[in-house]
Formats: sequence, structure tokens, C-alpha cells
Amino acid sequence: MKPLGPIPPGFAAIDGELAIAGRRVNELVAQTGNTPLFVYSGDQVRNRVAELRAAMPARLALHYAVKANPYGPLLALMDGLVDGFDVASGGELALARAAGTDPARISFAGPGKRDDELEAAIASGVTLNLESEGEADRAFAIADHLGAVPRLAVRVNPDFDLKGSGMKMGGGAKPFGVDAARVPALARRIIASGAHWQGLHIFAGSQSLDSEAIAETQAATLDLAAQLAEASGSPLPRCNLGGGFGIPYFPADTPIDLSLIGQRLEARFAALPAVLQETRFCIELGRYLVGEAGVYLTRVIDRKESHGEVFLVVDGGLHHQLAASGNFGTVVRRNYPVAIASRFGAPDSEEVSVVGCLCTPLDRLADKAGLPRAEVGDLVAVFCAGAYGASASPAQFLGHGPACEMLV
Repeated sequence: MKPLGPIPPGFAAIDGELAIAGRRVNELVAQTGNTPLFVYSGDQVRNRVAELRAAMPARLALHYAVKANPYGPLLALMDGLVDGFDVASGGELALARAAGTDPARISFAGPGKRDDELEAAIASGVTLNLESEGEADRAFAIADHLGAVPRLAVRVNPDFDLKGSGMKMGGGAKPFGVDAARVPALARRIIASGAHWQGLHIFAGSQSLDSEAIAETQAATLDLAAQLAEASGSPLPRCNLGGGFGIPYFPADTPIDLSLIGQRLEARFAALPAVLQETRFCIELGRYLVGEAGVYLTRVIDRKESHGEVFLVVDGGLHHQLAASGNFGTVVRRNYPVAIASRFGAPDSEEVSVVGCLCTPLDRLADKAGLPRAEVGDLVAVFCAGAYGASASPAQFLGHGPACEMLV
């Protein structure tokens, strides 16, 4: 058997059935009337934000990275929990605005912003994290045409990356941000233009479970921010320290140590150089805030055997949960945390593979895993489905369409 990833804390059984926020999964499915279904626990999101607030320095603001999960009701919940939102497209900007978020609390990063996206951001007062000198030229021209004073920051491509990160966003040649050596000149130009100078965005990597590496990267980011501020000849108003906090998906993964990260950052804040004394700092997290709060529910529609192997065929699959299928940046396929939701907590009794409804061998949600025996009609739960699930998967592949979503 191949092991399954660890089920996140906070989930329980009621009469042998998985419950989310105190409600049985069959009740939740009945409410929407169909599977597949993504369910997001509001309580788990609130608890995660509270844990972060308690562990991190008081002066550190918390931003939500909308790309992790842009579901409207979840964004509305986040609006009352976090200090800011980071978007990566005009579409995400529109979703954040529709959820009621004040544009002054939104920053916009991304290496390929179209002119209409720049115009929408500048017109609404959103902070643009500029990714190149060329993008700065276009922003200046659009702001001049609108008669507006833009809010501009510079996204930095640092000379280091986040060790152990699933996706490295800095170090060496990258499509993201302005190479650190060129940042001071662009910062001076922004300041001289009369734009509202908003500071720096330094993002080195994501999905790291190495707490020491996260703390070291934050320290290196503060050092770099000080160097760039000095070279720019102006105190730094804001600095986005990036994110990188990972969650356990796979067997042997362990959670990060929030207290260690928070203590290290507090010590660095206590010894900031003069050029950073008045700087407002934030971290940008998405997956860490919502990933473990989400569950993907899909129903068994067939149970079959082939050459001695058992397959549970479900009505969902990689078109909703691309990452769980192993096709979202994973080199070696490993099993996400998966359970038979309608027999939650029952002992494992057989080795089965959970496969989706698509006509491709890539559509596999659990591979040769030990699970309780399941029959047609049972619900299967895929955990860690709150981030990079519904919006990061090819929902229209083979015409099956998107899954339902709900916040409880």
C-alpha cells in the first residue's frame, strides 16, 4: 500500500460520518443537491488567522493572496479577518472588489498586466507592484492619461530563493520582478514622478515546510530591503515580505513551527536599521490560510476490479482537484490525504485506487491506498482542498463543468 497524506486537524466524525463545522457531509451535499462539492470551513480559517496573529509580531500585517482561493463568500469572510489582499489579475481585482474590499487594501502583482488591468488598478487606487521598467512606463502613461496619481511599488527579484519551497520565485533569471540591482534606479524614478511611493514586494518562494529556512529568508529579505532603501535615498514606506508558509500534503510532511518564525522575526524587528524604522511590513499568505480548511467531496459511482486491483470510480477528478492528482507541479506522484467520508474513522480494510471520471490515466485521486471498504454511493473526501483546487484546475476538461462550492 502507498501511504496517504496526513488529514489536517479540526475534522471529526458524527456517527461514523465526516463532519465539517459540525455538519455531516451528506447533509452538506443534500443542501447543494449534487457532488462533486468543495466545502470550506469558516471556523478553521478564523482559527488559522488567530494563530498567526498570536505568533507573529504585532507590527506585521497579514495579507491574503487571492490566487489561493477566489471564492466570493470566502473573500467576504477574509475581508473582516486580514489587513490586505494581493491579487494577480484584473479578474481577481474585480472579484475582490465585488466582495466589498476597499481598493486601498489591495495590491496587484503579476508579470503580464495588460493595459486595461493597469488602468483599472490605477483608476480605483490599487497599489501596483511593478514587475519591470517597461511596466512602469505604461503605468506612468496611463496615469497621465487618467489624470490620476498612481500608487506604485516595485516587485523585487532577489538574489536568493526560499530553501525547500515548492515554487521558487526568486534567485537568478526570473520572469517575476525587477532584478535587485536595478531596483534603486526605478524607485528613484517613481519617487521623482510624484507617484505615491508604496515600497517593495519581495517574494522568494512558496510552500516551504522548513521553518528555519522561512526565518532565514525573512531575515535576508529585511537585509535586502534596507540595502535597497539606502540605495534609493528614501525611507521605505512599505515592505511585503512575501509568504512561503507551507502546509502538509504528503506522508511524512510536518507542519511549520509558527512560534519559531514569529520569534525570529520579532528579534529582527527589534534591531531594524534607521531606514526601516517607520516601514510597515506585511506577509502575503494564501495556501496557509485556507488550504487545510477545504474538503473536496466526490461520490463513488462504480466499484470495479481489474487484474486483481480494486478501483473506486468517482464523479469528480483532476478537472476539480488537479493538484491531488499529481499533475500540478509534482515530479513524483504522492497521495494527498483522502478518506471515505461516509465511513470516517473506520479501519482500513483493503487496498484501492480512487480514480476520477475522465478518460485519462492521469485522473487518479488516490493510488493503491489503504481505505475502509467503500461501495457505490459512498462519499470520498480529499483534504487540503481549500487552496489551488477549484480555480486552479481545468473544470471544463471533457465538458464535465465546475464543482459546487460552499462556505460553512
